[in-house]
This record gives sequence, C-alpha cells and structure tokens, in this order.
Amino acid sequence: MAALPDRADIVVIGAGVVGNAAVNHLAELGWRSIVQIDKGPLPDPGGSTGHASNFVFPVDHSREITDLTVDSLRQYEALGVLSTCGGIEVARSPERMQELTRRMSSALSWGVEAHLLSPAEIQELVPYCDAGLLLGGFHTPTGAIVDPLAAGALFRERAEGLGALTLCPETEVIDLEVSGGRVTRVVTDHGEIDTEIVVIACGVWSPRVAALAGAAIPLTPAVHQMLDVGPIPQLEATKEWISFPLLRDMDRLMYERQRGPDLEIGSYAHRPLLHRPEEIPAYGAPGQASPTSFPFTDEDFTAQLEHAREMFPGLLTDPDPPRKAAINGLLSLTPDGGALIGETPEVRGLWSAAAVWIKEAAGVGRLLAELISTGDSEIDPHESDIARFHPSARTDAHVRARAAEGFPKIYGISHPREQWLSDRPSRTSPFHPRTEALGAVCFEAAGWERPQWYASNAPLLEEFAERISPREHEWDARWWSPLIEAEHLAMRERVAMVDLGAFAILDVTGPGALAVLESLAVARIDVRIGRVVYTPLLTPAGGFRSDLTIVRRGSESFRVITGGAEGGRDLVWLRDHLPADGSVQLADVGSAVTTLGLWGPRARDLLAEITAADVSDAAFGFGTAQDVELGGIPASLLRISYVGELGWEIHVATEHGLQLWDLLWEAGQGHGVLPAGIGVYGTTGRLEKGYRLMGAELTAEYDPVEADLALPKVKKADFLGKQAYLESRERGPATMLCTLALEPADGTDHGAQEGTGDGRARCMTGGEPILTQDGATITDARGRRSFVTSAGPAPSLGRYLLMAYLPPEHAQVGTRLQVDYLGARHAASVLSVGRTPPFDPEDARMKA
Repeated sequence: MAALPDRADIVVIGAGVVGNAAVNHLAELGWRSIVQIDKGPLPDPGGSTGHASNFVFPVDHSREITDLTVDSLRQYEALGVLSTCGGIEVARSPERMQELTRRMSSALSWGVEAHLLSPAEIQELVPYCDAGLLLGGFHTPTGAIVDPLAAGALFRERAEGLGALTLCPETEVIDLEVSGGRVTRVVTDHGEIDTEIVVIACGVWSPRVAALAGAAIPLTPAVHQMLDVGPIPQLEATKEWISFPLLRDMDRLMYERQRGPDLEIGSYAHRPLLHRPEEIPAYGAPGQASPTSFPFTDEDFTAQLEHAREMFPGLLTDPDPPRKAAINGLLSLTPDGGALIGETPEVRGLWSAAAVWIKEAAGVGRLLAELISTGDSEIDPHESDIARFHPSARTDAHVRARAAEGFPKIYGISHPREQWLSDRPSRTSPFHPRTEALGAVCFEAAGWERPQWYASNAPLLEEFAERISPREHEWDARWWSPLIEAEHLAMRERVAMVDLGAFAILDVTGPGALAVLESLAVARIDVRIGRVVYTPLLTPAGGFRSDLTIVRRGSESFRVITGGAEGGRDLVWLRDHLPADGSVQLADVGSAVTTLGLWGPRARDLLAEITAADVSDAAFGFGTAQDVELGGIPASLLRISYVGELGWEIHVATEHGLQLWDLLWEAGQGHGVLPAGIGVYGTTGRLEKGYRLMGAELTAEYDPVEADLALPKVKKADFLGKQAYLESRERGPATMLCTLALEPADGTDHGAQEGTGDGRARCMTGGEPILTQDGATITDARGRRSFVTSAGPAPSLGRYLLMAYLPPEHAQVGTRLQVDYLGARHAASVLSVGRTPPFDPEDARMKA
C-alpha cells in the first residue's frame, strides 16, 4: 500500500467499478493528484462489484440510462473485459409481450439494435429453455458479460500510468471535515488528507460515509438472491464461459445465465429484504465470502427454483442440484430506483456516485469526471442528479418505504405515468383540505400532493361528451381521466383555479443579486421592477440546465420560480454560483409562499370582485407582477400563463392559502369557477400552446436555437454558456422542436389514427420513435434520433399532439410522418414548427 499523502486535489472513496472508472477518467481529464481509498483489500474490496450479476442489457426506457450503458459497453470492450453473448427478455403473458414492444420502441428511439423474437427463434438461440412457455422475446445482440474486477484493475492501472493516482486499500474513512459548507479534509485510520473534492463511490456504505460530513445519500442496501448450480453436463460440454444469450424470465422476475459449467439463477421475486449500512460486517465475517454477500435464505427461493426448473427442464433434472454459490447479495435501492450522481446538496465539494449498476458504471465514471472537471457532461445527468430529492425524501423512513415498494418494479411493468404509493402524503399545500373535499386525485412531485383531476367535475363529462375522445385501450387509460379534458374545455370557457403549491420559489437578494442572475440567465435580468422574465439557464456547452421565471421585486430583490420537481437541482445550481463575499443571499421560500393559478376568459372579472386594484390590461399588462390586496390578503400577482389563457399566478404567504382559496371560490360562483388539475396545466393546456418542459423538450442535449427559444438579440452581459449560444445562433439549428398531430383515419377529429394498429385510437406517452412514411428512423446532422418528447390530447383542437425535434428537411408544416407505439405505426403530420402554438397562435386570449 502506498503511503497516505497529506494533500490531494481529489479523494475518491471506494474501489468498486464506479470509483475505479472515475479515477481513470479524472486522470484522463488532467487531474494529477488523486487519492483512492477503500477499507477492503484489492482487487475485490468486498462491495457489490465483486458479486453482482455482471451482465449488461443495453436498453432502458430511460434515455439517460441507455446512453450510460452503451458508453459503458464501449469502454468495457476497449478494456478487453467484455464477452458479447446477446440478451433476451422473454414474455409468458400478453401484458409482458406488450411491454416488450415498448422496449422495442425505446431501442428504436435510442439507437440500439434490437429484435422481437418468436418462441421458435428463442428456442434456436437458447436450446436449453422451454420456449413453449413463451409468447415471444426482446433480443439485444449487444447484451454482454463484463468482468468488473478486471475492468477496475485496468482503470486503476491507467490512472497510475499517468502518474495521477495514489492507491490506498485497507484504509477506512472515519471522518469527513467540513468548513463553511465545504468539505476540507478526509480523516482515515492511517492519517488525514486535506482536499477540496471528495467523491463517495462506496455503494451500500455511501449513506454512512456521507453522514460523516452531514450529507445524505438516500439509498438502502437491499438483497438480490443469486444461486449458482453445477456442474451441469450439458453446459460443461460447451467448454465455454457462456454459449447462449442471457435470459431474463421477466414475468417471473428472474434471470438465468451460463457461468461455464454452471447455471446462475437470480431473482427479484422474493420479498423485499432491506438492511442498513451499519449492519454490514467487516471483511472476514463468519459465513460470508464478502461483507455484502449475506447468507442465503432458502425459504425465499423455493418458488424461484421451481420456476427455473420449468424454464430449463433439461438442465435442472437433479432434485437437489449441487450449489457452487448461494448468496443474498446486497445492492443499492433509492426512493425512485435511479442512480445518485452529482454534488450533494448539503456540502460543497462532496460528490456522490452511488446506486449505480455495473452495466452503466463506466459511463457514470466518465460523466462524473466531466462534471467535476468542467461543470458539464456529454450525457445529461438530469434523471440521476442527487439534488432531485427534497430533504423529506432523503430520510431513512422514506428511503426504506420506497425501496420496499420499488424492489418488485426492477423487473416489473411500470406505466410512464405510474405513481408511487408509499409514504404519502408527505407535503401538502394549504389548499389541500379543499381540493381533497372536491375529490382531487393527486400525483406526486418532490413529495408534494398535486391534484391531477377532480371527481367533483364529473358533470362536465356529459356537458363536453362530444368533444372528449374515449381511451379504448386499458394501457392508454391507465393513470389518466377524461375529467382532465373536461376541465380543460371548461377552463377555456370560464375560469379555473389550479393548485400550484408545489412550485419551488427561491428568493435571491443583496447587492450582488443582479450580477449573479445576469451571469447565469440567457435573458436580460436588469429590467424595471415589476417585470417578469422567462429565461433558460445554460450549461457551459450551451444546452439547457434550467427553465425559470424570474421576477424583479426590487433593485436588489429577485424571485426565482421553478417547477417543484426541478427545485432541488435549481437551488444547488444557484448556490454553487454565489460569490464568496456574502453579497448575495439565497433563500428557499417554497414552504413559506404558496401559489394558486387563476386562468380563463372570466379570470379578470372574478379578480376584480375581490380587489380594489386595477387589473385591466392597460394597468396590469402581460408579463408584469404587482403586489395587491385580495380581500385583505397581501398577494403578489404575476400575469403569466402556462395554459394560454387570461389570468394570473397568485403568490401568498402559506398561512393565507386556505383563506385565498375560499375567497376566490366564493367570488367565482357567479363566473362558473371550477378546480382544474395539473393534467390541464402540465399536459393539455401546455401542449396546445407548444410550451416546453424541463427534462422533456429542454435537456442539456439541445440548445435554445433548436428549441426556438433564442431571443431576437443577445444581451451584452456575459453569461454561462454564452459562447456556445453564439456559435449555435451562427450555425443554425441541426434540428427544430415541432408539434405534430396524429392523423385520424376516417377524416374526423376523433376517429382512429391511420397506421398499422387495430383501428382504434391510441395515446402515446413520450419516448416513442418518430419515423418517415416508409418506416425509417430520423437522425439529425449531430446523430440524434427523433422521438416523442411529450404527448397528450388537445381538447380545444380535437387532436392528439406530440412534440418532437425534427431535422430541417422534416420540420415543415404538413410533413407526414409516423410514430411507433406498442408495435404499431400511426400516421402523424407536422402541425407547427418552433414556438408558434397550435392553439391561439397570436396569444390573443392570454394577452386580452
């Protein structure tokens, strides 16, 4: 072991495959003083890397995870540690077969080779299985086996070869010192290291290590059972490590794969078996091959062994097959099943690379190294950003509740709109007693209960029956209600109240506030007091980092408003760019201030009844904010709209929220007031106006020119990403954000869409590939494929809309294309290009 230095530029804690990949990429990016610590021995320090099933299936419904996995495959292949054998996910049920068609659509969208197989084709590729049990399969030829320990050793060797790495195994971290909110020192049982950057990449131990610095890494160790049986004569006779594709028996939540003469059987079908980091023993504990290989619990595997016999009857003929290994192996589960990557919200300079599977580990190592080095990365880490979790979601109770719920979802079938059910409600707006009484069906965002639609609006279904299209397929109707469309249509005629209590609200104040916001925002922030500015924030490479509304409330006072799901990320981004001189204060006031939306053609009439303020267009123009009294309640009104209607966002102190609801509700009775859910606000109203959504249309992969959000002029002030923004404006868009509409087959607004389906209308959800009329995928000049970014009905237009980026040759109104959805092709045409909204293109309604 090398001597522990007293100073390092970066300390990486953990020598599993993620930490090893990180030190390699940090070294390649020029870092030359890296210390890597692990309390275990090398090459296998005892974490999940040493026992986890080391196969790679390249396709995920998440583009981010797919990109990380494909990048990892390339890296593993370059290291010479990859054995490509292909992988097949098989279906025993019609429901699973439908899910495999979704997988096929994702493969088309993300550019991964894949094929749907018949049972006969599966039998040919996997001769030992009983394909008579199956309806079909999803085959990815690039599926593979990786040797993660060998990969780790090679990654470390590369970093050492560059003179960048000091490796310190069998060294335990016993403290992380923090000063002024920043990590400053790593204390180990072999000495102390001064540093400004620490990466926690120690898997199931990560929460325990982060807690030393007062930070939270929200994961829990959970058991995944694995059993290796053999030798099996048929497999031994192949004389190969793996002679047939990996097989995932998805309906049984299991997998089987060859390991030389043995068959490995893995299961996610057992009950959730959760542990805590402090329960994990040290290396050398009796009865455990490694600290994370817990003793096998046979009672949890009885049914699974029988299912394996059913699938491989010719291989598992022995009633008690000899066991080579049987473990309850630990892996990391998070509240939403995603990885935890990025700088921790609590401590500057303390980075997480946790809850990462072997299949995407090398890509995560590169991504993390890029973020640390440049503040940007080739692959957008939006979904895996550790800052996405509100503090309430980082608690042990919440993490364990969601992990228990999420464990069966690992191989389960999850609808894109599916909601988590455990540990709710967590956060409720002050309007909650009223919305609950109105039959609100709530979805969750950052722990907030957000009404999606209201049962009290049921009478509207009859009123608007001829304008609401039924969803005939159960999958399309799942986690949806026709009440959303009814509420939308009623809002367009009357006035609706929308609970926006989930908004994240950040106040930026002080003498340096203007300079900070000006240095980050694309739009000019130095506007007159009372102006509302909509602006993106960019990454250094010019992609989207945030999508914000900023209100100038005073000469040194600004209010930043962002979506609840984005609040944590935006808070950390702003915090990380504050000057060190104390000239700027940043306060998260999202729990102190609540928001109610009021929109519809009668919104002004309603508002005028409860305020003495002049709310006419002349006195209160669009894009402005005023502080007024509403029936004695101090309120801040913003005249903006995300649904394309006349109206306001109303911000009040949380303690006045319920009073505000009652005031508006009572005054609105004569104006036909109704409650409308986020289904209207975030889907139907938004899509009719072509408004973009962060994480959907707006990602780091696209820029404002391509999203048609570039401003007519570039401000003089410098801002992050400005050079890339200027270059994008100069070269023009390689792709353009467009709104498409599905084509009705019978020429009516509500008929079944044309295509190769069963003749009934279908409802895409996002992520589906956009194809040419002859079925070819569409790729822009930068190699990005076209796919649906958002989808939903447009009740005012009687159409079903899709948003997608299209290369210029396709981004023309009237261009006819196709969208692939659940194994069928549906005709669509370009309805609008760029920012022009399909509904009320002149914005006359909201600017009335």
